[in-house]
Amino acid sequence: MRRNPPTRRRGDLPTKHTVLVYCGGLRTEPEYFDGLKLENRSSAVSVRIVAEGADPERLVRRAAGHRNRQPGVFDEVWCVTDVDQFDLTRAVALARKERVSLAVSNPCFELWLLLHHADCTAHCTGYDDVATRLKKYVRDYDKCRLNFAAYRDKIDDAVERARKLDPDGTAFTANPSTNVWQLVERIRAS
Repeated sequence: MRRNPPTRRRGDLPTKHTVLVYCGGLRTEPEYFDGLKLENRSSAVSVRIVAEGADPERLVRRAAGHRNRQPGVFDEVWCVTDVDQFDLTRAVALARKERVSLAVSNPCFELWLLLHHADCTAHCTGYDDVATRLKKYVRDYDKCRLNFAAYRDKIDDAVERARKLDPDGTAFTANPSTNVWQLVERIRAS
């Protein structure tokens, strides 16, 4: 006699909180968040990462458009961007209007990576400056190929250091600063 396979009703499984992350960089940021996602795959948070390579305002538009094309799918939408040479004023206003959160690093995302290894309170002139400092700790750092293992065990240190630079996560104009810690904590939540 053949048994029917067990069935599971939709309500039996806990629903995962779903976060959409649009990255302004094509390699470093998506590879970091892919690594973080793999580390936290058993958490109550599901993460979808999109590498867009766009300026902050366009990034916000695309992220909001993605969410609007799939209503009800994403609980949170984030854009990860650098200050670099961009004026964030319009991107910040648009993000507020579209209910998109921003994870901004000033001057660049590599500051967040550096904070895994050391404090950084002195003004940073740009990517080259931060990358030089980062290479003191991660000798094989390559912006085209991120080794997440170099950061995995130091995420709590990075969060603590970043919070000191930007306690409420809104100091986009301060150099150095990053509120990437807010997104990381959302992804790590369980």
